[in-house]
Amino acid sequence: MFLKPSTSVIPTLAGDYPEWHRGREHFSLWYIEIEHPELLEYLNQLRSVFSDFLYSPNTRQFHITLFICGFLTEQNPVWDDDFAIEKMHQHIRHLTDNSQNKIQLKTGRINSFESALFVEIIDENDVLLKLRHLLGQSCNEIAPLDYCPHLTLGLYHQDFNSDLIFNHINSIEQKSFEFSVDQLTFGTYNAKILQGQLSPFHQFQLGDV
Repeated sequence: MFLKPSTSVIPTLAGDYPEWHRGREHFSLWYIEIEHPELLEYLNQLRSVFSDFLYSPNTRQFHITLFICGFLTEQNPVWDDDFAIEKMHQHIRHLTDNSQNKIQLKTGRINSFESALFVEIIDENDVLLKLRHLLGQSCNEIAPLDYCPHLTLGLYHQDFNSDLIFNHINSIEQKSFEFSVDQLTFGTYNAKILQGQLSPFHQFQLGDV
């Protein structure tokens, strides 16, 4: 999962990946979109600094993935990774019945998975894990992994040696930000467009602390 020294990263190859989407378009997830101006400026700077390593184009908004739902459908699910819209309504009911306050988060260090460069997110009160538990009451997450909240800077476009990545990380000045989150977003992206934009479908407002 995490990138190790003296190994190769896993590159993302341009392609349509029909064996995954099977002609379906709208892949859905719950996420937190970043709206803090200074943090956004910092993330864009980092994306630029690491641009030689990262897959392009990348138009996806900076966000924290909260829960991966699957291919949104208004009909009965056919495939294991289909997500009926009624499940989204169940999620909203669970969130509403368990009143949620605004979330306080911090950014940590730059780090890397085997396939993607990211900035760590520090959730001192484990609020994101509690939200994931709520969402998981009505459906299973698609391809669940050990949850590591993060802000993806980009996917790798070649099989670079990881030592190059780590050396680059260590060579730049890193910053830390604290920020408040006042809404969760359920949205989709076009499964046929690599790193395409997220499209909000429903936004759930969090209350005051």
